[in-house]
Amino acid sequence: MITLAVPTAGSYLHALTGPGNDALSIRSVEWLRGHHFRWLVDDVESFWYSRHQPKKGGLPSLGLRAQIGASRTATSGSPSPTAGRPPSGTLVPLPPPAPVAPLVANPLLGEGQWRPLGRPVQGMPAMYVTYLRPDAVHTSLVSAVAWIDPRLLRAVGYAGALEPGGQGWANQVPIPDAARSSLEAAFNSGFKMKDAQGGYYDHGRYQGSLRDGAATMWITTDGTLHVGEWGRDGRLTPNVVFARQNLNLIVDGGRTVPGVQYNDPVRWGFTVGNKILVWRSGVGVTADGAIVYAAGSGLSAYTLARLLQRAGAVRAMELDINSAWVDFFTYSPAGTGPPTAGLSVSKLLVNMSPPTDDYLVASSRDCIALFRR
Repeated sequence: MITLAVPTAGSYLHALTGPGNDALSIRSVEWLRGHHFRWLVDDVESFWYSRHQPKKGGLPSLGLRAQIGASRTATSGSPSPTAGRPPSGTLVPLPPPAPVAPLVANPLLGEGQWRPLGRPVQGMPAMYVTYLRPDAVHTSLVSAVAWIDPRLLRAVGYAGALEPGGQGWANQVPIPDAARSSLEAAFNSGFKMKDAQGGYYDHGRYQGSLRDGAATMWITTDGTLHVGEWGRDGRLTPNVVFARQNLNLIVDGGRTVPGVQYNDPVRWGFTVGNKILVWRSGVGVTADGAIVYAAGSGLSAYTLARLLQRAGAVRAMELDINSAWVDFFTYSPAGTGPPTAGLSVSKLLVNMSPPTDDYLVASSRDCIALFRR
C-alpha cells in the first residue's frame, strides 16, 4: 500500500505545483480525470449540474442588464461608416457592423446594438461589442459578441504553460511586458490538444498534425487572423505563421452547419456533467474579413453557432467550453506609470469566471492576443 501511495501522492503534488495559474479545484479535478477517476468526477458533476440548469424565462441580473443597456447609444442603427474616417495615409478601417437582430420577442433597450469596445486606434474604434439573449426560452441569460477590425488590430497566438504542450514556443504566456503597451484584448483558444481533433503550429513548430477538414484559425505574416476549413480556405504556406485547430466548423457559407443542432458531444465537445447548455465560446470571420467572437453561459453548440451567424460570420468554429476556460479581456494602461508597468483589465461579460490575470501570468491554456497596429 505504501509503495503505491508514494508515487500517487507525488503525482498529485506535481499537479498542484506544476506550471499554470489554475485554481486548486481545477488542478484536482484534472488530476482525477487523468488517474482513473473520470467516472467519479462525471458522477459528481452530473449531480451538481442536474440541480443547476439554466432557468427558463425571467430577466437577466442587474449587472448583465446594465451591460445590455450600455449598448443603447447605437439604438438608431449601426455607427456611421464615415464616423472617425481617418486622414489620408493612415490606417483605413472596415465599415462598422450592422445591428444584430435580437432572438427574443421583447428585446431590452440596447439589445443587439453595437458600441465601441476598448481603446480607439488612431481615433477609430478597433472593436465593438453587443449583448443579447441567446434564445427565446432562457431569457435570463446574456451572451456577448465582440467585433474586431483586423485592419486596426493584429493577432498573435500564445502557447499556454500546459497547452499545446512543452516550453520554448515562439510566443508563450505570459504576454511579455514589452508587448503590453499595445495590447488591446485577449481571448481563450480551443480544447486541450488531445480533444481538439487537430493540431497546433507556430513558426515552424508543431504539436500534433494539422488536419485537412478541421476548423482552424490561422494568422498570416501581416498579423491578420483568419477562420475557415483547413485545406479548403487555408493551408500551410510561407505566409502562415500560426494555426490552431479545434473540431469542425459550426458555421459555413453563412449558415449553421447540418447536425450542429443535435449537440453531439463527439463532434462539439464533452462538457462538464455532459450537459448541453454550458459556457461556450466561438470565433468567426465575416464576408469583409472582420473577426467576431461570441461567448456566454447556457449555450448549446447550435445557439453559439446562431449567435455568430447573426453577427455576420460566414465561417465560424467553436473554441473552448465550460466556465473555467471561457474568457475575453480588454486592456488599458493602469495608474500613472508607463503602460508596461501595469494594466487595467475588463471582462467582456461580468460573470466570466477566469481571473483577470489570465495570459499576463503563466496560464495553463493557449490564447489569441490582439495588438494595436
